[in-house]
Amino acid sequence: MKLATAIAASLAGAIVLTGCSPIANVQPADDAGNPLCAEMMVVLPPEISEQQKRQTNSQATAVWGDPAQLVLRCGVTPPPPSTDPCVSVNGVDWLAKEGAESWTLTTYGRTPATELVFDPNVIPSSTVLATLSSAASKIPPQRTCTSVSKTVDVP
Repeated sequence: MKLATAIAASLAGAIVLTGCSPIANVQPADDAGNPLCAEMMVVLPPEISEQQKRQTNSQATAVWGDPAQLVLRCGVTPPPPSTDPCVSVNGVDWLAKEGAESWTLTTYGRTPATELVFDPNVIPSSTVLATLSSAASKIPPQRTCTSVSKTVDVP
C-alpha cells in the first residue's frame, strides 16, 4: 500500500512539473549580486494583476506572466538626474520612460536601482507600482526626485 501511495505521489509530481511555465531567460544587471537586491527579491509577490511569477535563469531578476508581461531586474546602474517624469508611490521614486510597446520604470535615488519593463496594456502602471514599491523600499533611498509629477500612497 505504501508503494502505491509513493508511485501516485511521484506521478502527481510529474504531472505538476510538466504543467509549469518554462524558465524565463533574463539578462542580469551589472550589480545583481548586491546584498540589497537579495533583501528585495525575497519579498516579491507571487502574482501581479493575475500574472503569475515565474522562475528566471539569473540572479536578482523576476518575471510575471507567460509570455513575460513584467520583467524586474535589480542591480541596474542608478539613473542620474533626469527630466524624465518622476512618480512617487509609497515613498519610492520611479523615473518613467513610456515606449510605444513597453514602459520602463527605474527607481530613482536608490543604489542599486531596480528596473521594471512591462506592457501597460496588460498590467497598468498603477498596479505595478503599488504592488512593487514595498519590495523596492527594501533598498534605502539616498536622494529623491526634485520634481515629482505624481505622488501616491497606497495602503
